[in-house]
Amino acid sequence: MDLEITNQRFIVCGASSGFGRAIAERLLRENASIIAVARREEKLQELQDDFGDQVVIVAGNLLQESTHNDIEGAIGNKPLHGAVFNAGGPPALTPLETAMPDWDKAYDSVTRWKIELSQRLVSYFTKENYGRMLFIESKSVKQPIPSLVLSNAFRAAIVAYAKSLSIEIAKQGVTVNVLAPGSHDTPAIERVIQKKVDESDQSFDEVKEAMEASVPVGRFGKAEEIASLAAWLLSPHAGYVTGQTISHDGGSIKGIFG
Repeated sequence: MDLEITNQRFIVCGASSGFGRAIAERLLRENASIIAVARREEKLQELQDDFGDQVVIVAGNLLQESTHNDIEGAIGNKPLHGAVFNAGGPPALTPLETAMPDWDKAYDSVTRWKIELSQRLVSYFTKENYGRMLFIESKSVKQPIPSLVLSNAFRAAIVAYAKSLSIEIAKQGVTVNVLAPGSHDTPAIERVIQKKVDESDQSFDEVKEAMEASVPVGRFGKAEEIASLAAWLLSPHAGYVTGQTISHDGGSIKGIFG
């Protein structure tokens, strides 16, 4: 399928690794251009080395206003067609393991920056009557994950925000959706595995094998697989899909609306 995004331009947050890197590479292979945002400039430079002037680098911490300013500077006066809001998650903790500073930090790292940046970007889309906004969250928004209470709580807040925003700007040609990935073979899954290791007498490999066996399809997902779905949601083909939270979890969510 031709996604019809040649020469379109997207912001991809967290583009240095994991889901963000896979989505960035998929968009670039579809001949789109990206503004790649992450803290590790050397990883973003690798993207630019591979794809040349299709990539503009913004190296910075997404929790800082200065990085948002740099993103707007990179947009300039050229059209912007979509944005991917993605970053790592908070520490793996149970409710009673947390203290209030943990909640404050998790709010900043999971929720606040996405709201701030998305509100900055809305006008770029509405003035063109076209845009795609995509939040990468977790299956925990549909089925809480043990020992990830901070992620469970604050990612759910983003789903509620995204749904509300989608209704407000739908008639202006802008879609707002959420992807809810389950366990994927990316660096982010390692903190979940390590938490289970710390709570048991099993090795890292034993815990990983057990987790994979618990997924109905029998394995973790691949970042490239979710990137394909993300690219479609960011394309003109997905103009009638908005306000949705779409799971990508190998069948692991047990509810009938998984």
